[in-house]
Amino acid sequence: MMYKPIIGTLGYILSPDKKETLLVHRNAREDDQHLGKYNGLGGKMEAGEDVVSCMQREILEESGLQCKTMTLRGTVNWTGFGPYGEDWLGFIFLITSFTGDLKKKNNEGELAWHLIDKIQELPMWEGDRFFLPLVFDDDPRAFHGYMPYDNGRPISWHFSRC
Repeated sequence: MMYKPIIGTLGYILSPDKKETLLVHRNAREDDQHLGKYNGLGGKMEAGEDVVSCMQREILEESGLQCKTMTLRGTVNWTGFGPYGEDWLGFIFLITSFTGDLKKKNNEGELAWHLIDKIQELPMWEGDRFFLPLVFDDDPRAFHGYMPYDNGRPISWHFSRC
C-alpha cells in the first residue's frame, strides 16, 4: 500500500525564562479527536507551504504570536494515529523567540503556560510522553522517530538522531 501521510507541524513555544511552554487544552469542541488533551500548537500543511511557513502560520492563527526564532527539534512518523487511523508525518519545532499578544483561547481550546518539568502530568496523547523529552533536551541534534499506533495507542517507539 502506498504511504500518503498527512503532513503537519507541531510547535512548543518556550517562555522567556525557558521554564514553561505554551499548550492548548483541547476542550472547545465535542467532536475533537484530541478532546481533553493538552498539546502543542500546529496543524496540517497546506499546498504551497513549506514546513517552516506552515508552523509560523499555525502559531499565529492559534496563539496570536509571531515566531522569531525556531528550531526543528525532530520529526515523527505516526502510522495508524488516533481514532481515524491516519498516517501523519509531523515536523516538531521549538520556538524560542516570539512577538505579539497571546490569545487566551482559540477555536480548539484554552491556551496557558505550563512548567516543562510538569507537563508529563497533564492528560495528553500517550505517545507524546516518548518524544517530548527530546524536544526540550540539550542535545542539538534533531530526532527522527517512528511511532505506529493501533486502537488509539502507540505500539512502539524508535528514534535516531543526526
